[in-house]
Amino acid sequence: MGAVLSVVGMGGVVLGILVWQEGPGYVGLLLGIGAVTLVALAFWLVRRKRRGKPTLLDPDLFKHLNFRIGISQQTLQQITLGGAMIVLPLFLQMTLEYNAMQAGLSLAPLSLSMFGMAVLAGRKGGKRRPADIVMAGFALSTVGMAAIIPLVPRVDSGWYLVIPLLIAGSGLGLLVSQLNNFTLAPIAEERVSEAAGVNSAAGSFGLSFGLAMAGGIMLWALALSFTHLTQTSTVIPPAQQQQISAELEHDAEVMSNTQLQQQITGEPPAVQAEVLAINTQARNRSLQVALLVPAIASLAGLGNSFRMRRLPDITPAADIEGASVG
Repeated sequence: MGAVLSVVGMGGVVLGILVWQEGPGYVGLLLGIGAVTLVALAFWLVRRKRRGKPTLLDPDLFKHLNFRIGISQQTLQQITLGGAMIVLPLFLQMTLEYNAMQAGLSLAPLSLSMFGMAVLAGRKGGKRRPADIVMAGFALSTVGMAAIIPLVPRVDSGWYLVIPLLIAGSGLGLLVSQLNNFTLAPIAEERVSEAAGVNSAAGSFGLSFGLAMAGGIMLWALALSFTHLTQTSTVIPPAQQQQISAELEHDAEVMSNTQLQQQITGEPPAVQAEVLAINTQARNRSLQVALLVPAIASLAGLGNSFRMRRLPDITPAADIEGASVG
């Protein structure tokens, strides 16, 4: 029962965002089901615990403030990563029209700096408070993600993203090096595996949520912007304006100008040029809006870091080196 409630609860929240284009009724229904089910899961866990029966996880884990804050920070970190991982490849492939290999190489600064900083901070960060390192990590990831937003409509090469990606990756690497230990430090040895599982689930949910939220907002912004620009155009005939609006309402898609050009070859040259210009503007605007998801998640983590700094440092109650998040 606990597993079913957790799947329906977290799955309902993510699916509610994924069906964004189907209308507010579907979104509200699925989000409502997810939220209610998560609340039911919490009550079910507490009730089973009081009756001395087995539970999916021990609700007493959440009595530790360090654990609760660590879980929330882990979720925000993964939302940041998930949001970036759906928007940035689309920007590189649809705006700059890179192939998969070029897009992957352009994103290498993010992954390499994340890995390198995680290793470095894990070895050299022993003399510094974990809360201070986490605060620095969220600050760097916020700056890096925010710096990419104004670059989207202005750059013609992935080289312009190198410095912001290095900054964001370094910040995420600092978080990877500290959050696991901070979260599991107050947990007794016999509960570490269980707590690590909850921590991993929170990270997985955050990643899925970040992917779904950034993707849903991006398509919503694309449809809204494309429709508005089309309806205010003096070049596109009114009949085609209505047709475009109707198609976008049911099937918005981020598309490169080359892909779109192949679909409008039969239109007059003036209409083709106008549609391509609208696509460029609407696509870049939607990518910028979607990048707000990782930027805001990082900013929320930075704010939450001030709560972490007010907590005393805790010596791990058990060996948690092997209880890392998957």
